[in-house]
Amino acid sequence: MQDLDRTTELFRHWIEEKNYRHLKYHLAQTPVQDIAEVLNKLDARSSLLVFRLLPKEKAVEVFAYLSEKIRTAFSQMIEEDELKSLVEALSFDDKIDFLEEMPANVVKKILQRTPESERKLINQFLNYPDDSAGSIMTIEFVDLRAEMTVAEALEHVRYTGPDKETIYTCYVIDNERRLQGAITLKELVLATPEAVIREMMSGDVVAVKTHEDREVVAALFKKYDLLAMPVVDQENRLVGIITIDDVMDVLEAEATEDFQRIGGISPTEESYLAQNVFRLARNRLFWLLALMVSATFTGRIIQHFETVLQGMVILAAFIPMLMDTGGNAGAQSSTLVIRSLALGEIRPRDAWRVLVREMGVSLIVGLVLGIINFLRLVFLEKTGMDIAMVVTATLIVTVFLAKVVGGLLPLGAKTARIDPAIMASPLITTIVDALALIVYFSMASFLLGL
Repeated sequence: MQDLDRTTELFRHWIEEKNYRHLKYHLAQTPVQDIAEVLNKLDARSSLLVFRLLPKEKAVEVFAYLSEKIRTAFSQMIEEDELKSLVEALSFDDKIDFLEEMPANVVKKILQRTPESERKLINQFLNYPDDSAGSIMTIEFVDLRAEMTVAEALEHVRYTGPDKETIYTCYVIDNERRLQGAITLKELVLATPEAVIREMMSGDVVAVKTHEDREVVAALFKKYDLLAMPVVDQENRLVGIITIDDVMDVLEAEATEDFQRIGGISPTEESYLAQNVFRLARNRLFWLLALMVSATFTGRIIQHFETVLQGMVILAAFIPMLMDTGGNAGAQSSTLVIRSLALGEIRPRDAWRVLVREMGVSLIVGLVLGIINFLRLVFLEKTGMDIAMVVTATLIVTVFLAKVVGGLLPLGAKTARIDPAIMASPLITTIVDALALIVYFSMASFLLGL
């Protein structure tokens, strides 16, 4: 990171000094990913100036790694012909990603200059749901016929391979383009030239439908250790493949979305620094408002038990500790369950097993916390035995309820087809706060006779 920061400062210095010779020399020595990262940190005009110093082939590679903000700026600053040539040189899946980011008027201009056959294909891809397998697949793969010999297959790979995103796995299709099997480049290279593909291919191919959720795709990649996966339509016709680099992007996006939901923030794919303060505030305001309104229930509960508080004011001193402990206990359980759901380790049908485990954990944790808290109140704070018993009993029950609620709510959300990450710390804490107060004041009324 320090090297990239230093490179960014050097670029800025050379631009100010108009030292383009040093810029071109350094660009030739720098990997395209690092160049893109530096350009993303520069202002749009400086980025474009540096970008135009790149050789054409390297410029296309860098363009694929640029942020949405910079690519949008480029599309508005450069000539249509220059933009068209850049887009044409992108791999098909990168081209789709770029068009999805661009304003409608830019997309329209690019598509008007695109051949009709490719335009239809692009429109088809743009119509796939954002979270589907179809939206992240590419059509740049090698397909073979079962009747080919190994020699014919290798010649076909040599001829078509330069334009493909990956050649390490080749897919065997019939005349209707239905997927029949797969064979690796390693198997082709090591086989005798006369061998027939049908006799060598693997017919047991893991494939997904075009509308399959991309999270399911990522889980299959992890489960089967895949580098690429075929995508088929409803008739099992091969329409594209998904490669591991696209799955890594999906995993990053899904993890970011989950973290944002867990923190009570509306999900966005924009980086933190790319968003202005109004956008950041808008993404947070809805959840803060919702949680603030829901927190009024705790106020109503306190008002309802006002006579209990008036009868023994010291009870109010322990409310923050009980609510915080309950919220933290619930957040622990919900975080573990949400993560396990995301990794496919548990499913909604495992609700009973989760319940039993969380009940066991809550009893152990609750008893340990209760005993320590009781000793602290009696011996250190010299609290009366009756008050200490009420607070300790409430703490144990609150931890029990918090663990159970925190463990089961994400499973309920998954069953209802809601993102389990919504049932995270902020919401769990609000629910547990209300439960803790009800238990506390009910316990005080019962044990203290208030």
